[in-house]
Amino acid sequence: MKTSAHVRPSANNGAPSEPDIDCLLQEMFKAAISTAQPALRVPGFLPSPPRGRTIVIGAGKASAAMAKAVEDHWSGEIEGLVVTRYGYAVACERIEIVEAAHPVPDENGLKAAQRMLQRVSGLTADDLVLCLISGGGSSLLPLPADGLTLQDKQEINQALLSSGATISEMNCVRRHLSAIKGGRLAAACYPARVVNLIISDVPADAASDIASGPTVPDATTCADALAVLRRYEICASPAIIDLLENNRTETLKPNDPRLPDIETHLIATPQLALEAAAAQSRAAGICAYILSDAIEGEARDVGAVMAGIAMQVSRRSQPFPAPCILLSGGETTVTIRGNGRGGRNVEFLLSLAVALNGEPGVFALAGDTDGVDGQEEIAGALLRPDTLARARMRGIRATERLEDNDAHGFFQALGDSVITGPTLTNVNDFRAIFIAAQHGDLSGSR
Repeated sequence: MKTSAHVRPSANNGAPSEPDIDCLLQEMFKAAISTAQPALRVPGFLPSPPRGRTIVIGAGKASAAMAKAVEDHWSGEIEGLVVTRYGYAVACERIEIVEAAHPVPDENGLKAAQRMLQRVSGLTADDLVLCLISGGGSSLLPLPADGLTLQDKQEINQALLSSGATISEMNCVRRHLSAIKGGRLAAACYPARVVNLIISDVPADAASDIASGPTVPDATTCADALAVLRRYEICASPAIIDLLENNRTETLKPNDPRLPDIETHLIATPQLALEAAAAQSRAAGICAYILSDAIEGEARDVGAVMAGIAMQVSRRSQPFPAPCILLSGGETTVTIRGNGRGGRNVEFLLSLAVALNGEPGVFALAGDTDGVDGQEEIAGALLRPDTLARARMRGIRATERLEDNDAHGFFQALGDSVITGPTLTNVNDFRAIFIAAQHGDLSGSR
């Protein structure tokens, strides 16, 4: 991991200096990412080889690294196909790796989804399908339902991303407009045994929401998907409305006879990542508290709420005594109002900065564990007590940048972006807020 952050030494009187805090927050982020690496998580969940063939399929930002981990630890014959995001490929010898677009799908993803269904056709009860799923798979397997086109999928996907809908709501729609998600890929594998190895990037770790659940049953309905479109006033094509209104794209339910032999393992989760970060903090002598691994809602609203909690800790040592670090994960959303560059983690951080208004002794890091916050190769950013003051010196107004959804522009101008490159995993949002004990030990002006 590398950061473009600018750090300044400060008088510490025995307390951590600003560079020390920056380093600690980044080491915690690194620990969260490292503990969710496929090479570490996959081997312990591999099943025994079957009597018949072993086919590996999968989709997501971590799927290529997961495939490599399978190859490195599999004792028998193996073949397969997985699709990952451009730039996230890992070389494999026996498993084919295909790259496609994320978050808006493209033709490569469409062709990969078609070929994946072909790979699992004609299997027997003696065969094993090892399915490697991680966040991002919804966009990487964009096989439209009958009557829809790739353009339909692209347009609805873009509208969902800009609407403020939660990941669960977005994936409910995606499942019901797909010919491969919502358990359909598992049905194509029947009667082979299906073993899912899943890296979770969603609140509550619901398997049907991770990559829109191609190999697990789904309890939601076409009516639920239609309600999401109406709730967020998303203008869908007549073909989409017709499919949903007439229940012509219903997903496979838990009692479907084609899904009898499915085994699912969550091999890495947001909670696991937060626990690793908390351990890193404790090793540095600072207490860390995990508030939640499943926070949702508008990123700017979550930022304002977290600022209130941080100030209560800072000023009143409630509900935790300072110094401490507050950790949280989940997946917030951003309703696009402006024309700036950003993502949900930096939008949270900019809102946090505005609400804190230079609160002394409060530092933070927020980032996406896949290394991409929004649609740019920027994982997140760092916040310090003097962030707003430094911005004002450059003629940058934080409130204006927040209204324009330009958090990447804001933090880049200050040199505070955090850049990791492809992390080859994805356990969703990471937020860490450091609050110093208020004894005049850290600089920062209101």
